[in-house]
Amino acid sequence: MRAAYVDRLGPVEEIVVGELGVPVPGPTDVLVAAELVAANPVDTLVRSGRYPTSVPFPFVVGRDVVGAVVAAGPGTPFDGGERVWSNSLGHDGRQGSFSEYAVVPAERCYRLPGGVDAGLAAAVAHPAATAYLAWFVHGGLRPGQWVYVGGGGGNVGSAAIAMARRAGARVLASAQPRDHDRCRKAGANVIFDYRDPDLAGHLRSAAPGGVDVFWETSGHHDIGLAVDTVVTGGRVLLSAATDERPAFPVRDLYTRNVSLHGFVISRATVSQLADAARLINDMLVAGQLSARIAEVLPLQAPGQVHARLEAGAVTGRLLVRP
Repeated sequence: MRAAYVDRLGPVEEIVVGELGVPVPGPTDVLVAAELVAANPVDTLVRSGRYPTSVPFPFVVGRDVVGAVVAAGPGTPFDGGERVWSNSLGHDGRQGSFSEYAVVPAERCYRLPGGVDAGLAAAVAHPAATAYLAWFVHGGLRPGQWVYVGGGGGNVGSAAIAMARRAGARVLASAQPRDHDRCRKAGANVIFDYRDPDLAGHLRSAAPGGVDVFWETSGHHDIGLAVDTVVTGGRVLLSAATDERPAFPVRDLYTRNVSLHGFVISRATVSQLADAARLINDMLVAGQLSARIAEVLPLQAPGQVHARLEAGAVTGRLLVRP
């Protein structure tokens, strides 16, 4: 099969597109013929060695895949021909998805509902699972709460808005003005320009009692803004951080019982990801999830894909068609 892989960790130039043997599924695995895969920033961190994890060489890069079952082990509930998806390959000793065929552990493989577009499913698999983990595993989200979603125009942000509204929360979001309509369609109650110099004041005016859960999805964290706007005992979620080292208002955090919750999808349990998949499938069927897809590229372009991700030169999701 054709695959994009590395023989050692390092820069983007280490990625090779070539022939590898078709993997053989074990008794609790399924072999999936990939239709579309999605590229994630974490893919570049694993490939470069910046995110330490077990990597078998040659190592196929990539996390997410949408495709059809070709063969299923006797210990799985799947049949040949079923359309499925997964969002947790390429990590902790598992081979990745940038190949014509991928072995997926059955516990990490989810049926794709009929009528759902493969491109949409591939594009939301990672961002929507991240949103699920944020609200329901780390954020303790409850109906009626006020939440803030920074970076609401991104794919993680729009999924976060949609999931919070579905859960009965009231959503404040910030984004570039060009993305305000996207936030509104996702379900945001009030939307602000993220560059507004008085963003804190506007957030306090919109939610006078304070925000229960504060999540800046863009990775550019302003802990001061979070502390200024959350309720006493509120939660601040941390994810997708850049290399910035923001000011840390220790006194305000501890005297107001504000808690910080950092998380990554890579550390989610199998059961948490399965719970996320059920909600994602329900929302896909209901038309409640959308994605901004930047481009669909051939498998021959993985180096270009990783280079663009590392340069931050992508607005939307990059998909690859093996």
